[in-house]
Amino acid sequence: MKKRWTSYIIAFLVIISINFIAPRLLPGDPVSAIYGQEVLVKLPPEAVEYINHTYGLDRPAIVQYFDYLGSLFKGQLGYSYYHKAEVGSVLLSYLPYSLVLMGLAMIISNFLGVTAGIESGWRRGKILDRILLGTIMFSSSFPSFFVGALFLILLGSILGLLPVQGASTAYGGLTGLGFSIDFAKHLLLPLVSLVVVFLPSVYLLTRNSMVSNLSEPYILLARAKGLSARRIRYVHAGKNSLIPVATQAGINLGSRLVTGALFVEIVFSYPGMGTLIYNSILNRDYPMLQGSLLQVTVLVLLINFLADLMYVKLDPRIEYAY
Repeated sequence: MKKRWTSYIIAFLVIISINFIAPRLLPGDPVSAIYGQEVLVKLPPEAVEYINHTYGLDRPAIVQYFDYLGSLFKGQLGYSYYHKAEVGSVLLSYLPYSLVLMGLAMIISNFLGVTAGIESGWRRGKILDRILLGTIMFSSSFPSFFVGALFLILLGSILGLLPVQGASTAYGGLTGLGFSIDFAKHLLLPLVSLVVVFLPSVYLLTRNSMVSNLSEPYILLARAKGLSARRIRYVHAGKNSLIPVATQAGINLGSRLVTGALFVEIVFSYPGMGTLIYNSILNRDYPMLQGSLLQVTVLVLLINFLADLMYVKLDPRIEYAY
């Protein structure tokens, strides 16, 4: 357990430094991005120097880095150039939307993927297995932004079944149940887009693991004991198939769910972390980018840590082998 904590702490410290360096590798500078090159040309040099001094951009990079570290240790994420507000307060206004979207996408894709994988593996080679395998393999070939754009055009623009942008109707004046229904309608297309993209990896991993587990001696022993097919399928083979799925869930969140949500949120103009990061990149808003990436990093590390704990629950032998 101590080694695991050490690994997470080292990863966190490295990522803090990367969060500072990465935004500054972007071409251009914050003042030009926010005010526009045409405005800056008309400003006297003293005014430009004053703006750079106000944001601390005239200091050497190493000084800015230690200022950034000092602020983090005080629990401060800085002041957004573009939003003209504390980074923490801006993050809190965007984060709930992404947590709802990514949380529901993760829960639904894992539940459907695991259930379909267990049933498909149990019925290997039969009609249901072939249908599921063919359909899900087909959907796995599309990236998240393509699926999102497809749903937006077909279901939103052409058929007009669901709203295609935002998280609620602007100036709708809705409250209570009306607002909840309106919010759910706006959430549906981004959510389905993410589920369609993430479900295949969970399904394929569960199915392959299920097929492998069904040939193990303990399954033959369970059959010999006369246990029901449902109990063997879900309690014995199904439970052991969840270990690689737990690993994939952590990877999904870090490498696919967050990046996928970023593209989907941009496609649907959904006011979550993806849209915030995108706008911060356009405006070269260094403090906002640092805060956004740090928040996403902490979230991914937390999920990976929970996945580590889940391994031990699923198979206690892993604790001794670590």
